[in-house]
Amino acid sequence: MESNQSSHSKFSWIIALLAIVFFALYLAERMDIQLGFLTSAEKKFVSSAEDQLDSISQQLRIRMVEIKKLGGKVNELEDARLQIENDRKKLHEGDAEVDIEEIKKKLAYYVKLLGLKDQEIKKLKKENVVLIARNDSLSREVKLIQEGLTNIQKAMKDSSSLFGVKEKALSERSRFLEAKNQELSEKVSVAAAMHAEGVNIYAISTRGREAGLNNQKAKKIEKIRVIFHLQENSLTAKELKTIYLRIIEPTGLVISDYASGSGTFVFKGRELPFTAKQRIFYENNHQSVEFIYARNGAYKEGRHEIEIYSEGFLIGLGTFDVR
Repeated sequence: MESNQSSHSKFSWIIALLAIVFFALYLAERMDIQLGFLTSAEKKFVSSAEDQLDSISQQLRIRMVEIKKLGGKVNELEDARLQIENDRKKLHEGDAEVDIEEIKKKLAYYVKLLGLKDQEIKKLKKENVVLIARNDSLSREVKLIQEGLTNIQKAMKDSSSLFGVKEKALSERSRFLEAKNQELSEKVSVAAAMHAEGVNIYAISTRGREAGLNNQKAKKIEKIRVIFHLQENSLTAKELKTIYLRIIEPTGLVISDYASGSGTFVFKGRELPFTAKQRIFYENNHQSVEFIYARNGAYKEGRHEIEIYSEGFLIGLGTFDVR
């Protein structure tokens, strides 16, 4: 009798355990349905998409370096790279709201963007070849003129005992060469001007977080960071340079605060207000220059213009939008 009761008890315990297991499996299946977990095929696609996004992100970085070196802008690539990082994070965490079709569209867009930037790189390379050739030509022309001027001046000195007619001819020739040299020197001055390439603008929030300044809310912007590279140029003297930054509001007014270091500088015979300035030593090595500006007050809604000046030339431009 006791044996029968023991067997019955064990059988009841097994039945209860099986019931718990089946109930747990049922709940798990219901949770899968409710939470929208991905199917095995979708998981396989997500894994592949993660790898593709990682590869595209690396390719974007390569294009960004190349375009910066050639003097182009990388704002679009920077925004795309940040978006890719967000997409990768969402896929990696297995977000239930992952839209497979949306990811496919984004992958197609990123691949297309790489192709467009390859075309831009080819165009920039051609433009740089023309610029280098022009600078070399001007440099050689100035050197020849300077040598001719030196020879004329030497001949005038050696001919002090000759007739006045010959001395007058040499003097006229000297003045002609001096005028020509001045003209070429002005051309070389333009060719030797620094060029700010890849002007990028970022917003720094009150929490110290940094993001691309693309339609940011005014109340979230505590500081802005403007960063660019100075193009290599063999005609530009390696010396201290003063660089001026102007931030122009949608109203056309320049943001300036004299208590924070703002002021004015002369450009083409007239005084222009500037937002900030700094002194750097130009090294001709594609060096980066950075401004971090904290405004005393909120930014206005709309498009802001960035202008960068140095040594009497406008050397760089940029824009950012605030909402």
